Amino acid sequence: MSFNLTHIWAHMSPLNKGIAFVLFMMAVSFIGVTIERLIAFSRSAKESRLFAQQAGKLLEEWKVEEIIPVADKYKSSALARLFGPIIRRYIHAYEDLGEGGLSPVQLARSEAGRRMEAVGEELRRGMNVVATVGSISPFVGLLGTVIGIIGAFAGIGNAGNAGMSAIMGGISEALIETAFGLMVAIPSVIAFNFLNAKIAGIETALGRSAGELLDELENHQGRSTSKREKQHAA
Repeated sequence: MSFNLTHIWAHMSPLNKGIAFVLFMMAVSFIGVTIERLIAFSRSAKESRLFAQQAGKLLEEWKVEEIIPVADKYKSSALARLFGPIIRRYIHAYEDLGEGGLSPVQLARSEAGRRMEAVGEELRRGMNVVATVGSISPFVGLLGTVIGIIGAFAGIGNAGNAGMSAIMGGISEALIETAFGLMVAIPSVIAFNFLNAKIAGIETALGRSAGELLDELENHQGRSTSKREKQHAA
């Protein structure tokens, strides 16, 4: 028997065709998520570089309040979505001279932790789809194979005495479902691991950048406090 997908599809039961369609939709979903995430990461990296250049200059000149509108401008940048709320929280707390006994830097640090979690969730959007496809698609394919084998033996039983070629032909047509499942699962697992490593790298870079920003805010706060103390002493 030659390997002919058209022939195999024509002899599949409606249930097996339904399972094959489910596997096809699973493949489309994980490919769509993978492409969308790669585009989002690329756009975020591009805008983050532009934001970092502008924010770095403003931070050197200590025009931190001007960083907020710049952050709002680069909405696709993970770095901008992280820095904007941190600086906004610091400025509000600095104007209020701290809230509840906490210094502006402490409040900004707390905001940084919350924003890191939020940005991490945004980066992982759709990853559960890729993980689910990679984990269950082999079993969906196996289900189709089991159903196909049951149907093949039932057909042989109804036909009475059947040759070996008919038996093997029915089984091979059933096993194609498992092959479909593996063809979906293997690339989806590869895509999940690749995207997961990409996200981990982005989160590490964001954490490092947030730490540098908080250090700069803390240094400025210390210099401002020391300056005020000298003025009061004078």
